[in-house]
Amino acid sequence: MKVSEIRNGLLLEEVKHFDAKQIFECGQCFRWNREEDDSYTGVAYGRVLNVKSDYDKGTVVLHNTNLKEFEDIWHKYFDLGRDYGAIKDELSKDGTLREATQYGRGIRILNQEPWELLISFIISANNNIPRISKSIDVLSKILGEPITYGGKTYYSFPTADKLGTAKVEQIDLCRVGYRCKYIYQTSRMIYEGDVDLAKVTQLVTANARKELLRLSGVGPKVADCIMLFSMQKHDAYPVDVWVKRVTEHFYIHQDVSMNQIQHFAREKFGDLAGFAQQYLFYYAREQKIR
Repeated sequence: MKVSEIRNGLLLEEVKHFDAKQIFECGQCFRWNREEDDSYTGVAYGRVLNVKSDYDKGTVVLHNTNLKEFEDIWHKYFDLGRDYGAIKDELSKDGTLREATQYGRGIRILNQEPWELLISFIISANNNIPRISKSIDVLSKILGEPITYGGKTYYSFPTADKLGTAKVEQIDLCRVGYRCKYIYQTSRMIYEGDVDLAKVTQLVTANARKELLRLSGVGPKVADCIMLFSMQKHDAYPVDVWVKRVTEHFYIHQDVSMNQIQHFAREKFGDLAGFAQQYLFYYAREQKIR
């Protein structure tokens, strides 16, 4: 991969397995919006970034950043040090995943902030993406810090200190319904040090899951999403009703429990379970397989 400076940003060349649309629209993140030129603008790590990719040319343009930020943040955020070709080769030994990896050829699993992911996926429970994104944006506007880019004002995600000392009434303004109390309780737990996300990240997957399940509003699916999308625990296989149906459709061919789905994924996909989940989920959703 070649990285060169351009006006107000960077040009990445010889980039493989990178499609901004697939990365930002595969269900792993909620703060990236598509622009008229098919680029995506989002907020992460307290910064605003605009991303435009051309899969066939192997180029990615990052606006509103520099080399230092790329090295410190965006290289890891976009998982650019990982060989996705090797991952797809291994998963493609399975016929279904061969098709799924070809369809979702440009998916990469982002390395997002555990704190932001924790609250975002509490909001995501039994919710749809437009409402999730709007609630996160309102919460950020109320308790985050303003950031200006391209004549617009964006807002950083509120820190654990800010949200952990917020009043229920403030959180309720983002219209998350019954999830408000979960956000309030979990934010207090993080703020008061009952659960240390940095330490959770260092645990093996099973132990990390147990710690995350202590938090209000965090069930098995939310815990696995946090681990997969922000803690690099790629053996996690988040299972909701949709993923359960998809896994049953392609592999099991009968109605089984969520726990049985988890067991199957661990046995079938091992340390690549999280990658398999993303490819299968995206493929089935886009092909409208139910």
